[in-house]
Amino acid sequence: METAYEKAPLKPTKPKSMSPWAIARRKFIRNKLAMFCLIFLLFVATVCILAPVLTNHDVSKLNLDKLSKPPSSEHWLGTDKGGRDVLTRLLYGGRISLLIGISCTFFVILLGTTIGSIAGYFGGVVDNILMRFTDFILTFPFLVFVIVLNAVLFGKVNGIWVLIAVISLLSWGGIARVVRSKILAEKENEYVLAAISIGCRPSKVIIKHLLPNVLSTIIVQATLTFASMIVAESGLSFLGFGVPSDKASWGNMLSYAREPDVLSSKMWMWLPPALAITFTILSINFIGEGIKDALNPKSRR
Repeated sequence: METAYEKAPLKPTKPKSMSPWAIARRKFIRNKLAMFCLIFLLFVATVCILAPVLTNHDVSKLNLDKLSKPPSSEHWLGTDKGGRDVLTRLLYGGRISLLIGISCTFFVILLGTTIGSIAGYFGGVVDNILMRFTDFILTFPFLVFVIVLNAVLFGKVNGIWVLIAVISLLSWGGIARVVRSKILAEKENEYVLAAISIGCRPSKVIIKHLLPNVLSTIIVQATLTFASMIVAESGLSFLGFGVPSDKASWGNMLSYAREPDVLSSKMWMWLPPALAITFTILSINFIGEGIKDALNPKSRR
């Protein structure tokens, strides 16, 4: 005989609501390509950080007895024209290239977000002044400025930090425009008008109310900027205007490819950094696309 408890219908359980960030994290984890690229990027960063542990060759000491040697059991990726181990320089070069990419991305996002937020929030004269300055930055001859600074500051300042400063100061314009457009659209919402009406300071409105609602856009832009900063460093170092030649980076390792004999018959000198740059940039771009897809509420991944 059934009891009253067994006869009572079961109440449907209400599904537990998830925050937008939790939903985005779940969608990103389900994106197999983005997760694979994230694991690969973390692996590259880890082996570069652990370079002193993974190799015992000197990264900068010349060895005239082993000039341009092909890969062997002693030197897995061969040696360059100075007799230095290519694998060692690849690992140490990755540290510098990734450091420049991360540092430039941080400063570019910081400058672009600050200027774009101020311009979008205040509008009017402030917006006009800041956007005309942004237009000037966007049209400034980047390569010419780097060459002039290298000529003026060569030997006086650490070349890596000069390069980071130059790239950062000339690359924030696009981020500023994106953030400004988002702030202009977001500041018309009722919650922003309510915060202004009760006397919140502009800085508080921007930091506590506007920026959290455009954070997804900033994160996506940061990932794409990271890739472009590595490309900028590699291009400048390849041309001889980036990282000084006494320090290894993927860009100045790739500069050996300018010589026809190396390009055709000594591929071990330039192919490893070329592949490292290519796969790292592809991974960052796929991660950025995965984040963009995860933060898009209309996606159904």
